[in-house]
Amino acid sequence: MAAVPLPPIPQSPEGFLNPFLLNGPKGFDEFTPLAENDDTFVRLDLPGVPEECVRVGLSRSKKAVIVYGEAPKVHNHDSSSRKYLTIIKTICTCCDFVGFTFQMSDGVLRLVLSKTCTDPSSCISVLAFCYGEGKVYESKQLENGSLYVRLDMPGVPKDNSAVTVANGIVKVTGQAPSVSHDSASRFYSGDVAMLSAPVNIPSRRIKTIAKNGVIRLLIPPLIS
Repeated sequence: MAAVPLPPIPQSPEGFLNPFLLNGPKGFDEFTPLAENDDTFVRLDLPGVPEECVRVGLSRSKKAVIVYGEAPKVHNHDSSSRKYLTIIKTICTCCDFVGFTFQMSDGVLRLVLSKTCTDPSSCISVLAFCYGEGKVYESKQLENGSLYVRLDMPGVPKDNSAVTVANGIVKVTGQAPSVSHDSASRFYSGDVAMLSAPVNIPSRRIKTIAKNGVIRLLIPPLIS
């Protein structure tokens, strides 16, 4: 029995919505003003990017924080590496960024931005502009009959995902816990492939690699 891909609902043209995300805050970013000071918490999804491949810097004007991340090819069946560029800007004249701290885990970057403000009454919230490469889902039929699937579930630790096969449908689920100042946890789920017969098989027969908020499956041709 061979497996064939079941592509999810197409993502938005901007690439900001993940079709596997069923519950939790939508979009690739989240901004939260911190009540105890004038800092701002920012969550950015950078699926596939390891800690050592992210760079964060302050612009010379102090009006922007620039984030660059690269998600390398982990498996030789990945179509390519992926790159992300996010520019977080303050567009008001009264504010300047003066510093930041950040932490990267499971394909999610969390920052705390500090700024000075000369006129809080006219202050405008910061904005983010994201430029990324690649889609949240890809599949590839291999010459030996296996099916390779890659899907993004940013924020999901490697031990918080599961693969099941029921009635010939391969499903992947993942739970991303709320970390730091995240507004809520997130739950992902989606059917990613279909076997040629409506059978149930043990998930251990599917090789699963969960790393940096990306799930990769290698589904072998199955003999009935």
